[in-house]
Amino acid sequence: MKNVKYLSHFDFYILYFAFYAVLLSAAIPLAAQQSSSDDEILREVLWPRLVNSKPPERPAVGLALSGGGARGFAHVGVLEALQYAGFPVDYVSGASMGSVVGAFYASGMKIDEMWNFGREASGRDISRDFSRIKLFRLLITDKLLTPTYITGFIEKNLGDYSFEKLKLPFACVAMDFKTGEKIVFTDGPLAIAVRASVNLPGIFAPLQYRHRYLVDGGVVDFLPVDAAKLLGAQWVLASSAENVPNEMPENVLSALLQVIDIRGSMLAGAEEKEADFLIKSKVQGIKVADFEKCLEAGEAGVMEASRRMTGAKESLLVYSAPGLFGGAK
Repeated sequence: MKNVKYLSHFDFYILYFAFYAVLLSAAIPLAAQQSSSDDEILREVLWPRLVNSKPPERPAVGLALSGGGARGFAHVGVLEALQYAGFPVDYVSGASMGSVVGAFYASGMKIDEMWNFGREASGRDISRDFSRIKLFRLLITDKLLTPTYITGFIEKNLGDYSFEKLKLPFACVAMDFKTGEKIVFTDGPLAIAVRASVNLPGIFAPLQYRHRYLVDGGVVDFLPVDAAKLLGAQWVLASSAENVPNEMPENVLSALLQVIDIRGSMLAGAEEKEADFLIKSKVQGIKVADFEKCLEAGEAGVMEASRRMTGAKESLLVYSAPGLFGGAK
């Protein structure tokens, strides 16, 4: 027993607090992990009940799709992720390219077919409306162009539809070129409305319909959250594909497109705040007329929507809880 060394009171307290600190440092991440696990379990239990409910038992869900030209194909990737997650969508609105994708979705077109649309757009036809030959004609004839290939593409895919025949209520926006008024289409021939919504001002001639001359809706409403609410949506998920231009334009066409981009970014900043949840696809570097990069934009949409899906589910569950799990809202 002579070799036994006893701890002093001071040494004992030092050892005690060191041991306590080790336990605490291990317990905190375990508690956080347990909390995260509990949240995930609760979400997985409640989500099927929400998905299997219909309005008015749950809030009506709207999907608002921004403009952005070729970048707007990111919405197809977002739709694929939403469909995979079983995310409910009751109303759809779109501006410019968002109106094309939104109209396809509201018509019941399958996601695989939309990807085929991207492959077709990535080919040659649609890009021809922005070709240098047409740009040269724009300069020497002093007349705005008619988007022959875009018009043909829309007529081919949407020409047989009216808003009333769609599987989901849909709205798209255009602008009256004479008055600057925002026009929200919710009925009538679908192809004309979508054609008007993608009609870039300053490049393509205004589309005459009834007593109006119509151009791209993204000029006045780049991310039409309000149009989805007008249809009846109570909770709106917005998919945004705007870009912050970082290059100086090289010609008249790129200058006009960049002005539209800047205008769209300014509008989107305010409109994003009106949405209940935002998915903002990382599509920087893809310009309005880069239709050969449609599939790249779509893949960016899949990645960003998948990354944000847990947050979107939680946001909708929280909003739905008072009515779905606790009585009337």
